[in-house]
Amino acid sequence: MDAFEAIKVCTGFEWDAHNAVKIWGRHKVTPVECEQMFFNRPLAANEDAKHSDNERRFYALGRTDSGRLLFTVFTVRSNKVRVISARDMSRKERKIYEDFEAQE
Repeated sequence: MDAFEAIKVCTGFEWDAHNAVKIWGRHKVTPVECEQMFFNRPLAANEDAKHSDNERRFYALGRTDSGRLLFTVFTVRSNKVRVISARDMSRKERKIYEDFEAQE
């Protein structure tokens, strides 16, 4: 199952209160912004095999409703997206996202 297949089976989001506080404290990203990017296009996503020791992890590059470009790490548990981390895209990630967007 690739990242997009994993997302397609999801029926919502599951938030760990600790992760939501950590993401806000470190990167000033809200849970709402993380969720928005999964509904906006284009969305670039792939498996994060390097960090998938205990469970499959994925990463996504996407845009919030206000246009903020985010890099998000997530997993899928019980058909729900569970965000592990989120931050603004780096310069390199923005370039990858822009190239992906141009292909759409």
